[in-house]
Amino acid sequence: MTEEFVRERLTALRLQKNISEYRMSFDLGHSKGYIQSISSGRAMPSMGEFLYICDYLGITPQQFFDEQCSDPVIITKIVELLRDMDTDDLELILSIAKRIKNA
Repeated sequence: MTEEFVRERLTALRLQKNISEYRMSFDLGHSKGYIQSISSGRAMPSMGEFLYICDYLGITPQQFFDEQCSDPVIITKIVELLRDMDTDDLELILSIAKRIKNA
């Protein structure tokens, strides 16, 4: 993964949540230009800050780096709902997902 990927992914995930750079910086406890400095390539977050950013976005670090996952926030919400379902309901959801994918 490159710094460019981190910058682009952070921007895409932030925009999916409809959060401004300023708001995200403020919510994370930084100066107003913190996220903008990452997005522009002037800075990179430390590992600790990266974990805070993932938590803020509601995703795991693995989801952040998963290029094939276009909307990890929605996937996380779906997985949370699936955890409470019994086997019959899970099999039904699986068959519906397969039908939609093949449509």
